[in-house]
Parts: sequence; C-alpha cells; structure tokens
Amino acid sequence: MDVSEAVDAAEGPRSGERPINAPSVVVGLILVMIGLHALRAWSGTSLAPFAATAQDLRQGEWAQLVTYQFAHGSWAHVMMNAAFVLAFGAPVARYFGEDARGMAVFLTYFLACGVLAAVGYGELVGALARLSNGQPANWAIVGASGAASGLMGGAIRLVEGQGRVGRLAGRTVVGASAGWIVINVLLGASGFTPGAGTAAVAWQAHIVGYFAGLLLIGAFGRLAGRAS
Repeated sequence: MDVSEAVDAAEGPRSGERPINAPSVVVGLILVMIGLHALRAWSGTSLAPFAATAQDLRQGEWAQLVTYQFAHGSWAHVMMNAAFVLAFGAPVARYFGEDARGMAVFLTYFLACGVLAAVGYGELVGALARLSNGQPANWAIVGASGAASGLMGGAIRLVEGQGRVGRLAGRTVVGASAGWIVINVLLGASGFTPGAGTAAVAWQAHIVGYFAGLLLIGAFGRLAGRAS
C-alpha cells in the first residue's frame, strides 16, 4: 500500500508540486539522519554514547531516548529507516500542516513515538527477563525504526479516515495492525531483518512505536490545529 498516494487522493490534487513530493520537514529529517550517520562513520565514533540502554532508564538518563533515534549501525540501517520516514512521514506531515507549527508538531510526534518505543521495549524485555530468571535485563537500542513505525501508525489512521484521523476499529487500521504484529513477531522469531546484518532487531520497539503513533495522531493533530 502506498500510504502517501492514498492520503493524497483523499485530499485532492495539489498545484506546483515539487520534484520530490514530500514536505520539507520530512526531507530535512531524513538529511539529518543520513548526515549524522555519515559523520559518525567518518569519525569512527562509537555508537555506545548515543544508544538507549537499560542502565540509562534505571538511572533516569533520558537524553539517550532521543539520541538513540539518530544513531544507526550501518548504511543499510539508516537508509531503510529513511525510506520508512519518507513513505509514512509525508502524509503525517501534510496532515499536521507545513507551516512552522505543523513542522514542530511533526518532529515532536516523531520523537515521542521513538521515546515510547524505547521505553516500551525496555519494559517488555525487562518483564520477560524477570519471568525467566528473576534478573533485570541488560539491553541497548539504536535507530529510528521505532519512531518511523509511529509514523506508519499515524499514516494508517489517516488512510482509514481518508485524510482525517480514522476510527481505531476501522478495517484498514485493524488489518494493518494485525499484519504489523505478525510481521514483527516472525522477524523476531527468525532473527532476520533486511538491512540489519547480524545485529539483533528490537522488533518489540517497532510494535510499541506503531501503536504509539496510532493512538497519538489525533492528540497531536489538535496541537497542530487540525480538527481530527
């Protein structure tokens, strides 16, 4: 499903479209993601200072919940997340509006989904560790996939509502949500994700981020001045 095209069709044609048919805030976000990865790769800087970890959450160090979203392990990793942001971020950014207020809301929404994805991942992994061996889990997470999954959740609500925020119980939302859960559980069970190489995939963060975006799109739309 091409989510951007579906939302465009619901909103009607636009005149004077740019060659790259994406809002400037989405293009800018992608350039920042790629630029930061290029800088880190060129300088040989370790991922460790930017990753969100179990220790960070236990010690209340919240900055890494933002920095981890812009830290990627490889070019394949950052480019895959950039493609997701482009595909699903464009309709969400258009919904919020392409003025300064809309762009600020979009970026806040993106970061919020990423923060909730990491926290949810930590809680799920920690609960499983306590059930299995009674010990707290040690984990680390990097990449924008949780936040990008949040954009996907928001875009699915817009497709359901044909450019507005659709019902949570709508057919498109239910079908896409079930499919996203199944895909990520299968990826987690198989250990294979295109572009991830040999790195473990935080598939739970994808699911949490998706549902964060799914549930928060309406509230953030009101912050942007949109009437759902």
